[in-house]
Amino acid sequence: MTALRHLLCAAPLLAALAVQAQDADSTPSNPGPQALTGTLAQVHASGSIALAYRGSSVPFSYLGAQGGQPIGYSIELCKALVRAVEVAVQRPLEIRWVSVTSATRMQAIVSGQADLECGSTTSNLERQKTVAFSPTIFVAGTRLLVRKGEGIRDWRDLAHKKVAVTAGTTNEQVMRNLSQRLKVPMTLLVAPDHAQAFAEVDSGAADAFATDDVLLYGLVAQTPGAAKRLAVVGELLSYEPYAVMFRKADPQLAKLVTDSMRALARDGEIDRQYRRWFLQKLPGSQQRLGLPMSAQFEAIIQSLAAAQVE
Repeated sequence: MTALRHLLCAAPLLAALAVQAQDADSTPSNPGPQALTGTLAQVHASGSIALAYRGSSVPFSYLGAQGGQPIGYSIELCKALVRAVEVAVQRPLEIRWVSVTSATRMQAIVSGQADLECGSTTSNLERQKTVAFSPTIFVAGTRLLVRKGEGIRDWRDLAHKKVAVTAGTTNEQVMRNLSQRLKVPMTLLVAPDHAQAFAEVDSGAADAFATDDVLLYGLVAQTPGAAKRLAVVGELLSYEPYAVMFRKADPQLAKLVTDSMRALARDGEIDRQYRRWFLQKLPGSQQRLGLPMSAQFEAIIQSLAAAQVE
């Protein structure tokens, strides 16, 4: 509840955005300078907010064993953002869950099917031309998942091998660029989601699966016996700063998301959620990732916490 209190303490910055929308001075024809706009206006009118989630992005966004509801690190941070939105629009909101894949997540946001995307999505300059992002919520990088004892130690051993990637990910482009620039001939097997790509390397249909290292550790932890068969190997092939995705040209929502993430960092809630999902046992599992926070991400959180709310 501490994090919620901090979000409520940040309410003036949220309320200053919008809550005058119901004031007598505000009318449909004369909404006034403080009226709700964009996504906040839409969710105020509908009483609901749509959150996009991933089915197998452990431990960020995936379906829990009990009840099949979306759970994970990114899901918890998005729920905190929803609480901040409720403060801003002065009403409780129903969460509508929207299932997306790597290939469909951006279109879900752009089209209005979802308002926030709570997954394992990299924020980069190319994507920022189409959508907006929250401050960074995690830092990962592309590595390889391979079967133990088959002699693949890094990307140099991928010549003439079959490499699984997930459609629509930055990892797919990383491997295409690596193959072309460094002259490493390989066959890319493009899977629709992480679960299928993982199954291809586990079954032997692929020699390796290239994606963000933390997702590989999560998939191994969730699969009985996989730690005995599979290993994450190689150097980092990319820098992947994850963030919550939402629509561009929505200044009220952008400010709310940024200021709310700063409040969560200052309160310590991001650190608590990190420890819950990366250091403790995963819900419904005896496995844990055991991944301490990187120095890079720790510096990002400290910077967020120190930032002044405007």
